[in-house]
Amino acid sequence: MTRLALLASPTPQARAAEDMLRERYEWCGIEDADLIVALGGDGFLLQVLHTLLERRRTVPVFGMNLGTIGFLMNEWRLDDLERRLSRAKPFRVSPLTMTATTMDGEVRVLPAINEVSLLRETRQTAKLEVAVNDRVVMPELVCDGILAATPAGSTAYNLSANGPILPMGSAMLALTPISPFRPRRWRGAILPDKARISLRVLEPDKRPVSAVADQREVRDVAQVDIVIDRVRDLTLLFDPEHALDDRITMEQFAG
Repeated sequence: MTRLALLASPTPQARAAEDMLRERYEWCGIEDADLIVALGGDGFLLQVLHTLLERRRTVPVFGMNLGTIGFLMNEWRLDDLERRLSRAKPFRVSPLTMTATTMDGEVRVLPAINEVSLLRETRQTAKLEVAVNDRVVMPELVCDGILAATPAGSTAYNLSANGPILPMGSAMLALTPISPFRPRRWRGAILPDKARISLRVLEPDKRPVSAVADQREVRDVAQVDIVIDRVRDLTLLFDPEHALDDRITMEQFAG
């Protein structure tokens, strides 16, 4: 039998749902689980996936929405959970690996499931050199920042920055500027996920920049290198009727 673990966000709605599920079904600890049921919103699902990456043992995650948007979550229902899990469709999510080198020479390596973003730290705009596969494609980008988003993260910060929505399984990355000043008309690029992205900070003393891998920040960076992690794939499970691809398609026509 599949061993199930149950995790819930600290909101009252999620805790109440957790109590009902624990009375109805059998559960084990996360360290022994073959599958995790997560109760909350997209942000909590992101926390659960990061927990799996830190434990270096990934198992499929079936989320049920008890948050706000719940774009990557299934509908909350108490009944028929075992049947839902047996019929669920898997979607593979490949996280990014951010290697950030600070101005002091410190190197930090962090995973990112949604996006890696570079952001100016002061009132002055950032100046960045953009390279793809060791080729400089933009010698100077003047902007508030830039982000590289996975398909799973393309409907989050990337979409708010007017970046493209990427279908799950598209094997693409979105490289999206944040408030670009020069070149003013550059709106970003869609790259194959095998691409290696390097972002070098120009004038880092005068125009300091921080790098953020999902919610984890490294300040005063000199260079950030971004690649897909091919070793630690994550798996999200969805009800067959959830139609995640259809939701992503329709999101592109939302007002």
